Amino acid sequence: MSNPVILIPARLSATRLPNKPLADIGGEPMIVHVWRRAMEAGIGPVAVATDSDEIARAVTRVGGLAVMTRSDHVSGSDRIFEAVEKLDPTGRHDVVVNVQGDLPTIDPLAIASSIVPLSDAAVDLATLVAAIRRDDERANPNVVKMVGSPLSPTRFRALYFTRATAPYGEGPLYHHIGLYAYRRKALQRFVGLPPSPLEMREKLEQLRALEAGMRIDAVIVDDVPLGVDTPHDLERAREMLAARRMP
Repeated sequence: MSNPVILIPARLSATRLPNKPLADIGGEPMIVHVWRRAMEAGIGPVAVATDSDEIARAVTRVGGLAVMTRSDHVSGSDRIFEAVEKLDPTGRHDVVVNVQGDLPTIDPLAIASSIVPLSDAAVDLATLVAAIRRDDERANPNVVKMVGSPLSPTRFRALYFTRATAPYGEGPLYHHIGLYAYRRKALQRFVGLPPSPLEMREKLEQLRALEAGMRIDAVIVDDVPLGVDTPHDLERAREMLAARRMP
């Protein structure tokens, strides 16, 4: 079907949790845990795209691959596009999976499932969603919702993404998980587009693709992985990964 490569963008300039990719979790930097989950997905080679020598050393120390990128990128999408062009200038890899560097607990099976919609030639990029189960998340603007048209019991065609509570009425709401599988050509097109009006209003980069007429399909997974943004999140990640290692 395709020849995917997984790229993990990582930088040190987070404000709420300084040096976040290097934060220790069970004796290893967080970025190494994310790299391990991506390797466990088993869908293709994995590389960390970074502008930090410290992050690169942490990854290569455990046998991983790091690709150095410019420091002025405004988004992870821009960073992974530079990285894939450096890593694969001949275009062998036709699918690029962008896994955020702050998801140390992500299920490798979820990463693998993200590429499935790209077997449909009409799909430009694919992402993940999970059903919202907590009432307090339904109206939380930090929980991004996907509004989509069902294609199967496990897949949607995404029509919109919003921080509002949507769609209106009875029925489930879906929490968007910020992991993307791009066709290589779709990624190239995406990073060449200017920020779109709805993207700037909602502060959601994926709306740029929808406003440009690109098709995004979403796969339903069981759980939302923990995104580490604060010291509290970091402690939760430590607890969760320690529990997984227990016999």
